[in-house]
This record gives sequence, C-alpha cells and structure tokens, in this order.
Amino acid sequence: MKKIFKYLGIVLSVALMGTFTACQVVQENESADLGLGIKVFFPTKVVAGQPMTINGSGFMDVKAVEFPDGISITSFELVSNEMIRVVAPSGISAKGGKIAVVSGDDRAESSASLSLGETVISGFSKQEGESIGGGEQLTIFGQDLEFISGVELLNADGEPEFIGDELFYRKGTSTVIINIPKKVFEGTFVGKVFTLDGREFPMPELTYTPASDGGHWETVKTMVWENAGSGAVSWNGTYRFALEGHDGASECIAEIPQDLWDKMMTETFYLDVEATDPQIRVTNGWWDAQWGGDYQPGNELLTDNGDGTWTLEINLSNAPDFVATLVEKHILFTGDRFTPLRIYFAEDVWVEGGGHMELVKTSIWKNAGSGAVSWNGTYRFALEGHDGASECIAEIPQDIWDKMMTETFYLDVEATDPQIRVTNGWWDAQWGGDYQPGNELLTDNGDGTWTLAINLSDAPDFVATLEEKHILFTGDRFTPLEIYFAEEVWVEGGDGGSGSKQDVFWENAGGGAVSWNGTYRFALEGHDGANECIAEFPQDVWDKIKTGTFYLVVEATDPQIRVTNGWWDTQWSGDFQPGNELLTDNGDGTWTLEINIAGDPLADTIDEKHILFTGDRFTPVKLYF
Repeated sequence: MKKIFKYLGIVLSVALMGTFTACQVVQENESADLGLGIKVFFPTKVVAGQPMTINGSGFMDVKAVEFPDGISITSFELVSNEMIRVVAPSGISAKGGKIAVVSGDDRAESSASLSLGETVISGFSKQEGESIGGGEQLTIFGQDLEFISGVELLNADGEPEFIGDELFYRKGTSTVIINIPKKVFEGTFVGKVFTLDGREFPMPELTYTPASDGGHWETVKTMVWENAGSGAVSWNGTYRFALEGHDGASECIAEIPQDLWDKMMTETFYLDVEATDPQIRVTNGWWDAQWGGDYQPGNELLTDNGDGTWTLEINLSNAPDFVATLVEKHILFTGDRFTPLRIYFAEDVWVEGGGHMELVKTSIWKNAGSGAVSWNGTYRFALEGHDGASECIAEIPQDIWDKMMTETFYLDVEATDPQIRVTNGWWDAQWGGDYQPGNELLTDNGDGTWTLAINLSDAPDFVATLEEKHILFTGDRFTPLEIYFAEEVWVEGGDGGSGSKQDVFWENAGGGAVSWNGTYRFALEGHDGANECIAEFPQDVWDKIKTGTFYLVVEATDPQIRVTNGWWDTQWSGDFQPGNELLTDNGDGTWTLEINIAGDPLADTIDEKHILFTGDRFTPVKLYF
C-alpha cells in the first residue's frame, strides 16, 4: 500500500424518528493538518519480531518509533502520511505501556497501551508415543498462541520442513490446529514449534504414518451473510450489521443471531469483496471507533484471490475496546472501491471418501521430432504474434506466456549428462547459470530424462528482454521433450488405478498412432532386447513391470490393444477392446489399460526380448504405476 491517500470529509446523515437513531453525525478529515498523532495501532499485544501497523497523521517527518522502556526504533516502513509499519523490537517492558512517534522536536503518544505477550504451551491433543497420520490434525493448547509462527516436521525424505502459520486453524489465542502434511516422514521423531520472538518448543515424540486414501482435507465455509444485490462502497454506510434484536439494528443491512455474533467477536471470520484496488475500513456504526487501520493491497490480512476478488481476514478478539461498542451500536464495513460479497467462517475439515493425489500436467509444447541441443538455437519460443517469433520453433499464446513469466514451469529433457542454459534469443541475457547434474533445480527422473524447474519471476531484468526477443533453451548433451505446468491436485472418487499419485515412467514425446506396427517397444536398460526400442527402463522399474500392476493410457475412440514381446511369439491374454473389464474409458478421449503380467509366460521372455504395445486405432500416451 505504497500510496499516499487522503480521506475525504465524510458526513453521515441519519434519520430522526422522534429521537436520534443509534447513528450520529460525524465528520472526519484525516489529513496532515491534524498534526502528528497516533490514532490506533495493531496488534495491541506483541512479542519481539511481531509486525505492527500504526495509523495516525503527520507521519511524513517521523524519525523514530518509541516502545515501552524507552526503546527507540529508527528502522520502519513509512507507508504514507497516515501509516507506518514497524517490527516490534526485543526488550519491551513486561509491564507494557504507551508507544510514541517522534518527528523533530514533536512527539505524539498513543492513547491505548501496548502489552507484551508470552507464549505458553500447556499440551497437545496427541501424547508422547502415540501415532498420527498424514492429513490428520494436531491441536496445540496454551496461552498467547497467536505468536506461533510455524512448526518443523520431517518431509517424506526425512529432511526438516518448515510449515508456516498460514496453514494453521486458530481458535482465539488458546488453541492452534495444525494439519499434518500428507507427505510426512514415516517414522518416529520430535517436531518443533517456533514463535515470532525466536522461541522453540518441542512437540511430543509421535509416530507419523502415511496418509490414508480414505478422504481429504477440505475448506468448509459457514456463511454469515451473502450480498443479495447491494452495490459498491464509496465511504457510504450501506453495509451495517447488528446483533439480532438490539437497538443497533436500525438502518442495518442484516441482523446477526447471538451465536454467530459471539463467534464473530471471538474467532477469525472473513469478508470477501469484489475489487481491483480496495480500501476497507471496519468501524462501528457511529464512526467513533474502528478495528485496525484501513486495509489496502499490501496489507498481510488482505489477500488477492486472483479472480477479481479479495479476502480480508478479521479477528476482533484483539480489540476488546472496539468490540465493547458494537452491541449498542453495530459493525460497519466502509471505505472505497469495493463491493462486499459475503461474510463467513472457514474451517478445514476431513472429508471421508475415496480419492487420490495426482500430478496434473498442463502441456505448453511437446517435441515433434527435433533433435539434440549442442549449443544450437533450435529451441526458441516467442510470444504469439510478436517480432521475436522469427526463427522460433513455436509461438506461445499471451495467457500462457504471462503465466510462464510469473509462475513455475518445467522443461523435460532426454539426456545422461545435460548442460542446460536458458537465454534470450540474442544470447545477451540469461536466467541463472548453466544447469547440470547436482543443481537443486535439475532432477534426474531415473528413466533417461531430467526435469528443470524454471521460475522467471525472480529475474525481472531477464524477463523484460523476452517479449522483444524470445526465450531459447540451449546448451549441450540433451534433447528437449516437453514444456509444461504441473500441479498436484486431489482427484475424487477412486485411486486413478494405482491407489496413489501416478508414478509416470514414460510419456510419448511425439510418436504416432499404432496400426499393427512395432513402434512402441520397451526394453530392460543395457540388454540385447533394446534393439529397435523406443525407450529403455532401469532395473528397478523393469522389476516392477514384471511383478506388479502398471497402467497404459492411450488416446483413442475404439482401441484394440495387444501386449506382446518384440518377437510377437508370446502375448499377455488376448486383445483388449471396449467392453473388457481391464480397459477403462476415461471420458476425455483416452482409455486406461490395467496390466499385470506377474506369473504370465510373457514375463519370462521380455528380458531377452522386450515388451511391445501394438494393435490398432490408438496412440500410447503414457505408462505409470
């Protein structure tokens, strides 16, 4: 919110019905003419390291912020003449006290007092020696738990992983609920709890087990109110909400039942608004008290949902003086440039039922047969319709291009020892260095391919050159296969044939349709059977093919699939066509064949020979476990 804004004078007119209603006429003018002063600050209870916001006037010349016990801070963010952001320092008096801003010879002190918090953990919902599964919840009990900043657990590879508090569900300041990641380490260990002021608490020693496939976490919203058609806010008093049956309900858009009202006063709730650049103020209906400052883009409590809406996270439990005014009066959401959509509570709950995590790829480009890179300029990609498209292998539509410039995407290559450079088409700027085995962004997939994770958002100077020019993947000893976005999503209703996330071990890089030809041959890596094969598989993958269930996905409308060895003298079962129980129509133009050759005569022949997928009227898409 690095924008200086001035609040216009606001005159709130109220109707007279014999006597005044609960609203009174108030005129505000929060300009620099008010001089140096602190109106409100948030939060009012802090620990060292706690981000704070101070609202007031005359801040442009402030040189220092003073905390109780004479601690003076000169490092802070001046957001505007009316707002300062600062981090609470260490050494604040346990007794608390006033804060102040200092500008030259002028000094202004807050009317409210700052208090010092101290996190105390009294227990956990799981005790030492108990088990907990991935996807389950662990509850922490204690006091001043709002200052917990995260926990440390072990990921699936046994390495420490920090889980930030954005994934917590808080109930007031005495309860914090942590959703244990599905990909947690399988074993016994002691996790850690961290607070903003650098303190560390041990968790009980628990035995962590993998997530079951019987359900998933889902955010459930409990609606308090939804907009039925009222318009935008522009410092008006439209969106007033009162406790049901109280005097404060006069002129209000809705009344809130007692149970929901009590919950709004003590727990976190959310306001969704439609806006591009909202300025949101939460005040009482008489405009003489408000919660926090004005919330605008850049404030940590205001989230851009990326679809033309924003969400403000509201917790009034830290503002008892403000809450005390609301029963007699009411709560009002006002400000500028937004339309309220809904008010609700949100809670993560466990939903029973089948499903699985699945890696979903959104392909941007696939290689149709171009060869290896050896410092050549073959693999150039430009924004569609721009001059940079000259000599490019493909043009990228604007929406995909924008996403590539701002989000992570992936490049799969075929190689044994790749050296990958990401440059613009003129070679005068590049992203990072050369990526080779050992770099954390380059992953060996174990099947003769490697994946480079690319995020250009950290290189704005490089990105700025690409629209006029283009992006080029060059280097040595690799062939690009595919560029794509990837996201792990929860898929309802079944296990995708494998009971878990698909473990893809081969994908089609551009081979055509099958019509009783011998194109799609696969062999054990390094064996004689690799003759004329499209791919070779490592021993561990080959062993799984021979002993377990794997899946072939094909693109087809009416496939006839035969699984044979490369010499056509042995095959697995018969030909698989629609109607066979092992062949599933996925409803999107693809079919999945479930294959298990363990104990079949075919399995005994493929080491010497190889495995071949042939038949008619289909194109293989991928193989996975």
